Formats: sequence, C-alpha cells, structure tokens
Amino acid sequence: MGARNLTRSTILAHELEGAASLWARFLGLMGRPELAPGAGLWLPGTNGIHMLFMRFPIDCIFLGRPEPDGGRIVVGLRRALPPWRGVVWFVRGAHGVLELPAGTIAASRTELGDKIVIETSAPSG
Repeated sequence: MGARNLTRSTILAHELEGAASLWARFLGLMGRPELAPGAGLWLPGTNGIHMLFMRFPIDCIFLGRPEPDGGRIVVGLRRALPPWRGVVWFVRGAHGVLELPAGTIAASRTELGDKIVIETSAPSG
C-alpha cells in the first residue's frame, strides 16, 4: 500500500502497512526500532493514538472518511510526536490516521484540508 497527497502531488509513503484489526491498531509501531523513510502505518477507523512503548518520534496525519472518489481530507496534523510522551486522545472528524517518519509532513508540505488517497499498491513517481 501507499499514500499520496493529491493536493500537493507528493508521496507520503510508498511502503504503507495496514493495521485494520483492533489488536493491530493497539500495537501500532510499539517496540519497533525505527520507521524507515518512505514507510508508514495506516490505522483506519481511528481518531486518536498513543506513543507508549515507542522508541522514535513520528508525524501523524488524521484523515476524514473517504469521499466518493476515495480521497480523504486532512483533519488533523501532529508533527514529531515524542516517544512515550505524546498522546492524541481525539481528533474531531478523523476516521483514520497515517503514522509516518518525523519530518514527512514538512517534506510533503501537507496541510489541513489537503486530499490524501490511500492506494492498495505503492504509489509511483
């Protein structure tokens, strides 16, 4: 899977792992040593996250429900959430979260209101 910012024509992740089950969403990135550039975790149906047992900071992009064209609007952004200390309890309108390497939001120029698409195959270009 992959994630692309349609508004900015930028790639957010070309190696996106899905975490659809309750257990997979709970585990998230806990205990992993790092998140490689271009990698990420997609947590569908989620409007909050925690950073417990995390070893590295991450950027989080909170997305709304899918629109008819499959795109999702960015409803929240959190940059460089620190390990162990960062908790985002609730983001209004969120129905999924992209967890990405710290710095991805800035590098992709992603802003509130941008349209993101989650692709079943890795994005090209």
